[in-house]
Amino acid sequence: MPRKDSESVPPQHLPGHPLPGVDYRPEPRQRLVPHAVDGKTRLVEEDYEVMVPVPPRDWDQAVTTAVTAVAALLVAVAVVWSVASIGDLLARAVVAPIAYLAACAFALAWVTCMALEWLARYDAARAAGPRTAGNWALVADMAVVATHGYVEEALYVGLAGAAVSAVAKKMWSTVMSHQSRPLPARTATWLQGEEADIAARLALGARKRHLARLEVQAAVYAPTTPAALPQDNRQDTPGQLSPTVLSAVRAVLATLPDVSHDDVLVHLDKLGLDYDETAVLAVLDNEQDSQDSRSGPGPTPLFPPTQTVTESVRTALSSGVRDKDSVVSYVHKIHGSGVPRATIVRLFNRELAA
Repeated sequence: MPRKDSESVPPQHLPGHPLPGVDYRPEPRQRLVPHAVDGKTRLVEEDYEVMVPVPPRDWDQAVTTAVTAVAALLVAVAVVWSVASIGDLLARAVVAPIAYLAACAFALAWVTCMALEWLARYDAARAAGPRTAGNWALVADMAVVATHGYVEEALYVGLAGAAVSAVAKKMWSTVMSHQSRPLPARTATWLQGEEADIAARLALGARKRHLARLEVQAAVYAPTTPAALPQDNRQDTPGQLSPTVLSAVRAVLATLPDVSHDDVLVHLDKLGLDYDETAVLAVLDNEQDSQDSRSGPGPTPLFPPTQTVTESVRTALSSGVRDKDSVVSYVHKIHGSGVPRATIVRLFNRELAA
């Protein structure tokens, strides 16, 4: 029995051998091959050719391309004829450049509608609108072209020119109908849902960008109004003086330096201000202590005081001293005789009652 090996296979069926009836073309390629020089071997690139089969010509695609080119040529011819005819008609009333520009509107209207119809070829509902609008635009174009032939006393020329636009649009519509592929009902519904989701995302992004622009414009041209400052109701909150009452207290002290605390309260009553007496007395004590610390007359104290007059009175009382003269003398030793006796007595009475 003969051995079946590569020698028994026909040469045309071996790799690299062309098959009958198939066209081939050479295709250059590169490969790495070992090459030795002086005993040292390296891999170097080598060019070689491979016969690659050429696919057969797609005559269906060629015919479709040719038909589409013919339809586009007919549309171009119809547009040129319509613009020339309608422009010559309108040039009787206006200058020629404006007349021919206006004539473009008649021809380009139905061409634009055909383009929109092609874009919506997979959605019959959306394609219906451009198709109807394109038909009406074509009728208007044909009517004006026929009118131009009638005015020129060549109605047959006008009708022939109008027929050119009709033939061109019909030819293009036939090509679109051939190339469009109708979708099954369920597939069309699914595709509409996908388009709706993507359209919603695009719309949301566009609106967000619009709102961002508005926010920037508002920040530049209409800045946010700062919160209104709280109005002074001329009343004190517990433990705190209102600005009006505090200003009145400081004005009384500046006008009458030796005024007593009770006289300050009388002045506030005369002004008709509502105040917290405890807060007023605390402010008066702080003001008096500040004035005492700034006062120059009187002998220098034995040592620099480290506490206020009020704290000194409290220290004397905490030590068991209950005599006013003793407390006054103690305070004078610490803070000097510049501290008024009336202030020390008032603080003594207040801390003793507390």
